[in-house]
Amino acid sequence: MELIATAESVDQAKALVDAGIHTLYIGEDTFGLRLPTSFSREDIQEITQYAHAQQKYVCVAVNAIMHNDRIKKVQDYLAFLENIGVDAITVGDPGVIHLLQKNQMTLPYIYDAQTLVTSANQINFWAKRGATGAVLARELTYEELTLIGEQATVPVEMLVYGATCIHQSKRPVVGNYFNFIENEKPEEKQLYLSEPKKPESHYPIYEDINGTHIFASNDINLMPFLDQLAESGLKRWKLDGLFTRGDQFVEIARLFVEAADMIDKGMWTAEKMEALNAQLVALHPTERGLDEGFFLKDPADVK
Repeated sequence: MELIATAESVDQAKALVDAGIHTLYIGEDTFGLRLPTSFSREDIQEITQYAHAQQKYVCVAVNAIMHNDRIKKVQDYLAFLENIGVDAITVGDPGVIHLLQKNQMTLPYIYDAQTLVTSANQINFWAKRGATGAVLARELTYEELTLIGEQATVPVEMLVYGATCIHQSKRPVVGNYFNFIENEKPEEKQLYLSEPKKPESHYPIYEDINGTHIFASNDINLMPFLDQLAESGLKRWKLDGLFTRGDQFVEIARLFVEAADMIDKGMWTAEKMEALNAQLVALHPTERGLDEGFFLKDPADVK
């Protein structure tokens, strides 16, 4: 199993490596989407050096929706990442892939087009064009995940813990709204939407350089199903700490490291799963719910 985790600071990145995470997922928000923090180039270099010293890896997000202004800037960023030796980048824009190939850059790329990555055929299309892996859409069922895992010619990554984005707009919707009502915009990541008929619903909404992002009410937790994933050959697991901050996220990551180790050694039991899952629930932010997302749904019932 490969465990991938986001990081919100240099110190947390180092703590995650020390906790047993195999790959750190970081970046700056000019080129990457929905990151817990936007790292400077100096920080990315420091994190990369620390991870490599511990025989761990760094993947950098270059999966933003690239308009003309950013395409002009991304080549220098790619050259920097190649120069410091990051292990891979995530990319969703074919324009970035074109630049990689045109300039004969050696940066491995993982295809990450967000909600579009829903079939093995699409993944294999990009694998033939150099992709070394793919990030699967969040809203896939176990049946769909298994079929993709069987048919994809490169490793696929799936979310096992963290937030699911259900909408993104390039428009600064939050800022526009508060300008309209002539109020000061609250601190980022503290706003949410509720459905009129479901006042208890809680869809976090925030805005950054890439626009406005709306998230599902609950975070995904697939701890109870990790053995099924491993048996199906789905062994590249992502932990997203966008809404779980600080030491709590590091401790949750440690639980997944322990789970992966037990599964690998054939020591996984229902009792151990329940114990680790109870610890995860206790560490998870109280204002955020947890569920299995689309994992247990019948594909025919997803509408």
